[in-house]
Amino acid sequence: MAIWNGRVLNLCILWLLVSIVLLNGIDCHSRKKKLPKPCRNLVLYFHDIIYNGKNAGNATSTLVAAPQGANLTIMTGNYHFGDLAVFDDPITVDNNLHSPPVGRAQGFYFYDMKNTFSAWLGFTFVLNSTDYKGTITFGGADPILAKYRDISVVGGTGDFLMARGIATIDTDAYEGDVYFRLRVNITLYECY
Repeated sequence: MAIWNGRVLNLCILWLLVSIVLLNGIDCHSRKKKLPKPCRNLVLYFHDIIYNGKNAGNATSTLVAAPQGANLTIMTGNYHFGDLAVFDDPITVDNNLHSPPVGRAQGFYFYDMKNTFSAWLGFTFVLNSTDYKGTITFGGADPILAKYRDISVVGGTGDFLMARGIATIDTDAYEGDVYFRLRVNITLYECY
């Protein structure tokens, strides 16, 4: 029985050594995956007007949750940590808030860092115009102080059925705690 256990142990060690030698020759990181050519690119703007307790008539977003004891109508804390906002913002093809909208940006963002401005975004562009019909869904981290930030395009419907890609966003305009405009450069790599 001891001889049998010794042979099994020797075979296991031999198998392990052969596996290491064979796998060592395979370098998974030496070949970089080449991205396919983008199948679609578009640039849209969305305009967020934050409810501040006085602008209910034209506000397109509002805080719905905040840390214990915070005032929900006025953003609190240096970096708004813990604040959760929902929005239903107009989308335009140029940076003018008063341009005819091509759809709505609907979703939420929450501030997720205590020591700098950072948020996590989850939203959908609901598009209904002569040029675009359907939805594009986005999700990802938004380190707000960076000039350009990439978030994932995770799906879509209609003209954007099952779309996948990257959206590069930048804060195109900012007016205190009341208004900001995001420029969203959408590059799709999967289009159906």
